[in-house]
Amino acid sequence: MTPEEAISIGQTAIYVLLQAALPLLLIGLFVGLLIAFFQALTQIQEITLTFVPKIVVIFISAAFLLPYMLERLTFLMNILADRIIGFGTPLL
Repeated sequence: MTPEEAISIGQTAIYVLLQAALPLLLIGLFVGLLIAFFQALTQIQEITLTFVPKIVVIFISAAFLLPYMLERLTFLMNILADRIIGFGTPLL
């Protein structure tokens, strides 16, 4: 394996990781902003108010987004397995 191939595999892995994780990160960001806005309006500074709703929403979102996330990771694994056995599937 050449250094260029290793870099290409690393870039593809990071790209697929971002594709799989970005929906949950954006949902967590949006919920966090809503909670912060609510706290600023009501001046309620309860620490559990920031964490509990965000955790619940992220777990629910993860349950719905899990098939998409697994599809992206399976795609990467198939590419890597094909390269290992020698089919030479080009990376993204």
